[in-house]
Amino acid sequence: MKAPQTQATLPSSPCCSSALPGKLKLKEAEQMAMLFRVLGEPARLQLLSFIATHPAGEACVCELTEPLRLSQPTVSHHLKVMYEAGLLQKERRGNWMYYKAVPGQIETLREVLAGLTQSSS
Repeated sequence: MKAPQTQATLPSSPCCSSALPGKLKLKEAEQMAMLFRVLGEPARLQLLSFIATHPAGEACVCELTEPLRLSQPTVSHHLKVMYEAGLLQKERRGNWMYYKAVPGQIETLREVLAGLTQSSS
């Protein structure tokens, strides 16, 4: 009697390709997933939008609490998370902290998303 074939000994199917055309390597995918998790919080996505589109190219914490209707400590927490993820730069001026988007990170996110839409068409 013939032994049943295991997955490792099954003949390969001609319809399956062993090489996928994906451009993201594992390390890149992990980094992008972390950034997207950080931005998965609506308040953080709004904050990034406010900061990136601010006429001065940066915003003070004091300018960001009212549009989101969140307390200053809550806004500061979200900004800290985005700063630690590498999405924002910060600079202290007196008692206030000013934040601006890191252009390279924003562009990387844009490129990843553009690559996903290009590969599906």
